[in-house]
Amino acid sequence: MPFIAALIGYVTKRVAIEMMFRPVEFAGIKPFLGWQGVLPANAERMATTATEMLTTNLVDPKEIFARLDPAQVAKEIEEPLLEVVEDVTREVMETYQPRLWEVLPTAAQLLLLKRVQAEAPRAITKIMREIAANIEDVLDLKHMVVTNLVRDKALLNRLIRDISKPEMQFIARSGIVFGFILGCVQLLVWTFTKSPIVLPLFGLGIGWFTDWLALTMIFLPRERKQFFSLYTWQGVFQKRRDQVAADYGDMIAREIITVPHLLEAVLRGPKSDRLFTMITREVQKTIDAQASVVKPFVAIAVGTKRFQEMKQTAAAIAAQRVPETIRHAEDYAVNALDVRNTIVDRMRKLTPWEFEQLLRPAFRQDEWKLIAVGAVIGGLVGELQALVLLH
Repeated sequence: MPFIAALIGYVTKRVAIEMMFRPVEFAGIKPFLGWQGVLPANAERMATTATEMLTTNLVDPKEIFARLDPAQVAKEIEEPLLEVVEDVTREVMETYQPRLWEVLPTAAQLLLLKRVQAEAPRAITKIMREIAANIEDVLDLKHMVVTNLVRDKALLNRLIRDISKPEMQFIARSGIVFGFILGCVQLLVWTFTKSPIVLPLFGLGIGWFTDWLALTMIFLPRERKQFFSLYTWQGVFQKRRDQVAADYGDMIAREIITVPHLLEAVLRGPKSDRLFTMITREVQKTIDAQASVVKPFVAIAVGTKRFQEMKQTAAAIAAQRVPETIRHAEDYAVNALDVRNTIVDRMRKLTPWEFEQLLRPAFRQDEWKLIAVGAVIGGLVGELQALVLLH
């Protein structure tokens, strides 16, 4: 009986762990006949909770983006930027006034291109400086993180599962120990009573109690505490604070708050229109300031209204080319933003309660389901055990 109870303890834990994460998508007949992992089923709530902790306590977008040197960004992308400027200028001129562009002397064409190219890095520096100073106007970090975690439920699973791997192992192994101890009690009760109901009741109790106890011991006590003057204990998750901080920082920097994700959020997020307004304004200013050589000819040839359309078109095309151009500064941005070390340092300064909130929300709201499943499995195994003994 103790060995079977230990097996019940282990199996119920393994099932509970797998039910947290699998399957990623609902398996069965919706809405009630089937199952989806607790985390994937509540992806938006879990992602929102994790993001709230991340953006409130660990990452300040304004502080992070202030580390970017606008002049250095312009320098990193200078070569592709000059190509973009030339392509945009030629495309706009050939679209709106191909004949004029063709008849312009080559020297005039080159002079226009050189003047606009010379101003482009300064325009980029100015745009980057404005973005850094008003990052909340163009980037919704919470929206970006939640969107990526909800869109990629497997990533949400990895975020929780990878940083809590030792805790998951503890849950499973503790089931063996707790189950064996309770199995010894079960054996004593069975020896004195020989009642068939003892086995399924103990099976149910072992499944429920060992799940509850293991989950509790992961997080509590938050500080190291001595029990009965015999041994000390601290929640497994709390004890691993330094390692958890390193693992969490690595994953966030590698898979969530990445330069491509930030670019996508800035360029296509809910506040992207404000960025394109900035770009449009600067491109048009640059054209006005540097196209003075040919502006009179162009304005006369196409009309003032048409010339304004040309500037707007140039700005729109330039904005479309921004993502591929900025990516040339990705290596510099990764090192400058230093998201990983920022998160690690901030995590190590969290209070024990704040630190617990990194993982506990993944368990708290639905942990009763996992405990209930463990109890049902334990009860069924106990019933089977009773049938075997009686026959």
